[in-house]
Amino acid sequence: MMAFLVVVALFAAALVYFQLFAFYERTEAPETLSVGAAVLPVRNWEGIDAASSPLKRRACFRTDPDALAQEEPVADATPLNAPFWFGCFDAGKLTADLGAGQASAYPVARDEPAGFDTMVAVYPDGNAYMWRQLNERFR
Repeated sequence: MMAFLVVVALFAAALVYFQLFAFYERTEAPETLSVGAAVLPVRNWEGIDAASSPLKRRACFRTDPDALAQEEPVADATPLNAPFWFGCFDAGKLTADLGAGQASAYPVARDEPAGFDTMVAVYPDGNAYMWRQLNERFR
């Protein structure tokens, strides 16, 4: 019985490790991001991604919100939860703020890779967040 419990505990630990830590890598900061015709400067970048799934991309950074003055925000932004250890990205707060109009979301890339949209949410103070979400193809 004890051997079974040890195996279960080891399996559970491995499962948690692979789901939350194993495949993520820190990403390099781009100098700018294109949102429609706007070019957003990027500062203080913290980003993660994984080759195992397009949905694992997340980033937190600072930008100039005035650069988006000519762009139309979109309503189909759905931030996804980040791993608990990536503390700068709070999908729950971001979703609430988007719904309350305290932040605005814009598409960085649609259907790249196929079935996924890359979105960015920007606050009036310049805090910005990026993630990928499923688009109509997979919803």
